[in-house]
Amino acid sequence: MSEIHKIRNIGIVAHIDAGKTTSTERILFYTGKSHRIGEVDDGEATMDWMSQEQERGITITAAATTCEWQGHQINIIDTPGHVDFTAEVERSIRVLDGAVVIFCAVGGVEPQSETVWHQADTYHVPRITYINKMDRIGADFFQVLEEMEKKLGSSPLPIQLPIGRESEFEGVIDLLTLKEIRWDQNDAGATMICSSIDPERLEQVRAYRERLVDTLSASADAELADRLTEHFLEGRDIPEEMLVAALRQGTLKRAFIPVLCGASLKNMGIQPLLDAVIRYLPAPDEVPPARAHHAKTEQEMEIECRTDAPPLGLVYKIQNDREAGNLSYIRIYSGTFRKGGAVYNIGKKKRERINRLLRMHSNRSTQIDSVSAGDIAVVIGFKLAQTGDTIGNEQFPVLLEQMHFPEPVISIAIEPRTLSEREKLTAALEQLAKEDPTFTLKENDETGQLIISGMGELHLEVLVTRVTEDYKINAKVGQPQVSYRESVSRIFTHTEKYHRLLAGKENAAEITLEVKNLAQGEGNRFVSEVEPPELPRELIDAVRRGIEGAFSAGIVYGYPAIDIQATLKNAVYNPATSTAIAFEAAASLGFDAACRKADPVLLEPIMTVDITLPKEFFGEVLGNLTMRKGEVESIDSRLGSEHIHAKVPLASMFGYSTSLRSATQGRASFSMEFSHFAVKQGGFGSA
Repeated sequence: MSEIHKIRNIGIVAHIDAGKTTSTERILFYTGKSHRIGEVDDGEATMDWMSQEQERGITITAAATTCEWQGHQINIIDTPGHVDFTAEVERSIRVLDGAVVIFCAVGGVEPQSETVWHQADTYHVPRITYINKMDRIGADFFQVLEEMEKKLGSSPLPIQLPIGRESEFEGVIDLLTLKEIRWDQNDAGATMICSSIDPERLEQVRAYRERLVDTLSASADAELADRLTEHFLEGRDIPEEMLVAALRQGTLKRAFIPVLCGASLKNMGIQPLLDAVIRYLPAPDEVPPARAHHAKTEQEMEIECRTDAPPLGLVYKIQNDREAGNLSYIRIYSGTFRKGGAVYNIGKKKRERINRLLRMHSNRSTQIDSVSAGDIAVVIGFKLAQTGDTIGNEQFPVLLEQMHFPEPVISIAIEPRTLSEREKLTAALEQLAKEDPTFTLKENDETGQLIISGMGELHLEVLVTRVTEDYKINAKVGQPQVSYRESVSRIFTHTEKYHRLLAGKENAAEITLEVKNLAQGEGNRFVSEVEPPELPRELIDAVRRGIEGAFSAGIVYGYPAIDIQATLKNAVYNPATSTAIAFEAAASLGFDAACRKADPVLLEPIMTVDITLPKEFFGEVLGNLTMRKGEVESIDSRLGSEHIHAKVPLASMFGYSTSLRSATQGRASFSMEFSHFAVKQGGFGSA
């Protein structure tokens, strides 16, 4: 078996509070990476190493760690479950080969689970599912299976059944070996005790085993399907290896999702989960080749996972370490990178040096000499690298597919308490923006204030706390402000003439621009109906630059303009006076003038809000939501609780967590994520 074939790059993804970090702690314990189990509830979890993560009991950064199980190397990326940290999830899923999705047996498929699931669908990531917290009151394994089908449109395939539930949860039944498995609590669940199936449970087990074999026969390749059917019809025992082979085939094709269960906090269910990772999730050379394009020829390419190919890697995360500087997390797609070697940042066209290569264990590390295709490592020494950069060599200038992150929708002003700290604050914020693509920083031209933007109140709160605690900067923070957008609502055509004498040289341009609104979410476009030789290519490019700069400068209030198409309809060219400077300026001024006459509109961010609450508070919570201009889309009723799905303007949601807690005696929870931009009622005057 090749070295690549023994690697698994997996992510552990789930909704907040599903027990993701607790499960990871158990994995590290059983694989020998940690000698004791750290608990999230005690603030001692190994993978949550930032002080804020330990205080809040949530995961913020996607920690990376490596462990070994049955001769295989497992690179685990433990990702956040809170929607404000969606960039962390997105960038992790981009570099994974497989994922373990954890659902809570009580909460089931929560809203963030759906978001992460669809992100995994986008990148075609094979998955296995682990239903955790089977020991909790209200746990229902079969209800979660049903929700997976309904809400996710997936095909869950149980390969285990729980023995009991809630306080009577004892262990699991393995549908492959047809054995009951229990865990010895005297050695923290390290010893698994296997026994025959209790006769009372045989009927249910037979039904699910039959369903398992049927599903495997339908999805396996012809030869394996024939052998499975033959064994089944003849009543012979089906060898475990045959079932494992069929399960692997189906999982890699994403024909179904194998489902396991357990109770991580009680040390039950982790070893079979590790076995499933090795057995069913793909090695780096079993997933489709990475998509890329040649930086010079723009030719589309596929990058096969081979060690004997030119080196190519993707920087998927940047993290700052006070002593070491920037830690660049890199996934290697082909070839080998060596310590001390020079590499080429293909997008930035700059050379960088690998001073050190590290294998990470949460916040600890070991030095390595080289890292090859299929693996994940941390590079120290990169000065220019940012999230999404492709690293390789000059002879093979290939760019891997870019990662796409949502636009920040909430902003606050931040300023130092003393002028002497301003440079320090700017440097700290720039470093945080380098680490987190959904965090942006800009200076307000009129007030000189620094404006930071992010994905939600919690996101900005965490970043501000990092500024004050990690960087020791005393800063004043303003109230959160909504980050609006601007657009146009009709078509308008405008002719712009520009004429200036600069350094004694005449610079002139005359262009006709048409602006029109596009469908929601289409983004901005520049189209030129004027082509060389009517207008030289460099002048068309100058118009493009002017328009693209104007998109970000906005129309009325200076908010970024979105969903607009600007078309260059006509241009007057004079070889003596037509310059790139003049055409770029004319494009910027012309775009602004055209948009102001095309009935500009102000767009506000609308959020998807999901609230889980006890039934007795339903009326009050619904009334409060209506007051906040919320539109309820659906309501799901569960045993003792209600689940409200609504769309609400972000401007109405400030302070909602406090309001919801006081209205429900702290018993309700909610999650919120960006949905879309919509025309703001009241227009520009109400912003």
